[in-house]
Amino acid sequence: MNTHIPLQAGYVFAAIIGILLLASGIGAWLKRRKGADNPTIINLNARVYAWWVMTIVLLCAFWFGQVGTTVLFFLISFAALREFLTLVHRHQCDYNVMVTCFYILLPVQYYFVLTEWYGMFAIFIPVYGFLLLPIIASLSGKTEAFLERTAKTQWAAMICIFCLSHVPALMNLRLDGFAPENNILLLIFMIAVVQSSDVLQYIWGKTLGRRKIMPALSPSKTVAGTVGGIASATGVAVLLSPLTPFSYVQAAAIGFIICLMGFFGGLVMSAIKRDYGVKDWGRMIQGHGGMLDRVDSICFAAPIFFHIVRYFWKG
Repeated sequence: MNTHIPLQAGYVFAAIIGILLLASGIGAWLKRRKGADNPTIINLNARVYAWWVMTIVLLCAFWFGQVGTTVLFFLISFAALREFLTLVHRHQCDYNVMVTCFYILLPVQYYFVLTEWYGMFAIFIPVYGFLLLPIIASLSGKTEAFLERTAKTQWAAMICIFCLSHVPALMNLRLDGFAPENNILLLIFMIAVVQSSDVLQYIWGKTLGRRKIMPALSPSKTVAGTVGGIASATGVAVLLSPLTPFSYVQAAAIGFIICLMGFFGGLVMSAIKRDYGVKDWGRMIQGHGGMLDRVDSICFAAPIFFHIVRYFWKG
């Protein structure tokens, strides 16, 4: 358990919880006033709920330190992988491939995170995992849609395991002039900025947005919403820069990059869902939005953020 608590993080969590309580109250008031079936209010409350989930995740990571953060994101990856494979797989012959993902690739990848073995962490899934999965698939003897089946499993491993594992890996960084016990602040920075971008894009879009940016993939996203949301979240990154080793200019540049990656991540995951006729990842399992709906933007932002910080600020 983490007994050394950065004071700045405490202030940030207090501010976030205060804002979420206010947002939840406004959402409940709008729900009573506008009706429980209003799609705009439903979407707004879903985004506030997603913020609560992320805040609780960060609080757990903050409290339990490196080991707890790694275990927590292991479970998040497990849930995300379950949702992804439940949606895309239709072939019984790939059972052994899915077992390999859940019981070999997933635990081994997070073992490398936990033991801080960066070399294997960085190449295990993109090299060994990508070679192992088609080998296991070929042993079934089924050639029907072989390339398609293999690509789906490789993509699931890349998004749900490899990309998400970069979030707890931030706890392992050793940065010049930045104490390792404060690495939780890097998680707070990344998640707060990316999630802020998602919410602010929605708010800007509903306020000023008219022209749809990608109507086939995400009907709710507009040009004004995307530009305004990313610009506003970049401002949030600047405000959070004192928590990090970044200057104001550096925080703005990094914030812009990860917001952009989060936006593209949301588009890619929306394309996959719409290809299978599903609106929410978790709806086909438990009847409502799932884990991937909460972390789709983070999946794309986390690896980029990790490697930018590691390359330019490594001690």
